[in-house]
Amino acid sequence: MYGSDVEMAMDVPLRIGILHYSCPPVVGGVEEIVRQQASIFHRSGYSVSVLAGMGEIYTNDFPVRIEPVLSSKNARIIKAQEECKRGHEEALRRPTNTIYKILKDWSHELDVMLVHNVLHMPFNLPLTIALQRLADREDGPVMVSWAHDSPYFQPSPPKYLYGPPWLVLQRSNPNIHYVTVSESRMKLFRKHWGEAPWRVIHNGIDPVRFFYLDPRSVKLSEELALFSRDLVVVQPSRVTPRKNLELSIHIIRGIKLLGYNVLFILTGAYDPHEKRAVAYYRRLRYWINELGLQDNIAVLAEYRFHDRTKLVPDRIFIRDLYLMADLLLMTSKDEGFGLPLLEAGMIKLPIACSQIAPFQELGQGVCFFGLDEPPLIIAGRIMEYLARTNTHEMFRNVMRKYVWDVVCKREIFPFLREITGQTQ
Repeated sequence: MYGSDVEMAMDVPLRIGILHYSCPPVVGGVEEIVRQQASIFHRSGYSVSVLAGMGEIYTNDFPVRIEPVLSSKNARIIKAQEECKRGHEEALRRPTNTIYKILKDWSHELDVMLVHNVLHMPFNLPLTIALQRLADREDGPVMVSWAHDSPYFQPSPPKYLYGPPWLVLQRSNPNIHYVTVSESRMKLFRKHWGEAPWRVIHNGIDPVRFFYLDPRSVKLSEELALFSRDLVVVQPSRVTPRKNLELSIHIIRGIKLLGYNVLFILTGAYDPHEKRAVAYYRRLRYWINELGLQDNIAVLAEYRFHDRTKLVPDRIFIRDLYLMADLLLMTSKDEGFGLPLLEAGMIKLPIACSQIAPFQELGQGVCFFGLDEPPLIIAGRIMEYLARTNTHEMFRNVMRKYVWDVVCKREIFPFLREITGQTQ
């Protein structure tokens, strides 16, 4: 294969199928993981489809197929499994063949299948057997068992699970890749499936759905690598001298010097027709460049997305920044009130602000600093304050490690490329 052909192959998006007993709007932990994985795969440019036994075609963004015989509550399957428990194993043959044909039809154009829980749970044994059969085909897609649970983890599993054909639930298959969602789960699975090479890929959370983020906010977070930062600081202030933004810039430099990958987002506008405002803005840009903070400070007044479209912040966008940030910073010399402090307080966002009368009147449990204090001292005080703020450490841990975008880019996509031979 020539070099250009290799590049083209790498650029072809993986075709990913996701399978479970049920999908949204059925409510459940695994169903929500199915929804979130499918959504982020689609948003990341991958071809995705969902197959389930219960649920609805809950989106038009990608194919969702409902086949009732795949359900954990299908009457035909329940009857067959009851017969099997009474020793009539042949009762599973016809539903297994029916399901196998469905799986073969659905998966024939897929590169990889993510099978959630079905290979390890006893709720539709014909589906489990059919999947094992499909995995043994040389022309089938790569199969991943995405395992969340097992009945064998319980103190006293039902006795029938220790006889055929139920032991298929404990059978590892060299043609299947095994993933589970935590280190503790991996220890249990290794105990029961010792020979299977288990890999841990944690579940994630999608802040886009959780916070109902505006598309512009999502776009900005991606362009500024917001979720992977050590600290995100927001200041919703107009670009005017009384806001004392040069102090903010020097505080951010101090935080960076302390070893943190910090991002400072200044949201306010300025009047480009007002000479004093333009001169002040240029002075701020000078300090940003002079201090080498181009990658650490985003001034949204003149921000353009990578596609050259202009960002016009509104109240929804500002709310999104509050939700995604670690800290509200206000360095004003003078204010009549201090509405951003109330907005931050509403969502429990930590606050660091100048010790001026309006802020002192409003602030409780915030980090105050004097306007005459050295910026590096203020930076150190802010980091000490955040270290004592119980919610900050957990919030940043979630944002840095468990946001689906991060989990996918660091773990899932490289893993899927590796097992399908489409390494980048």
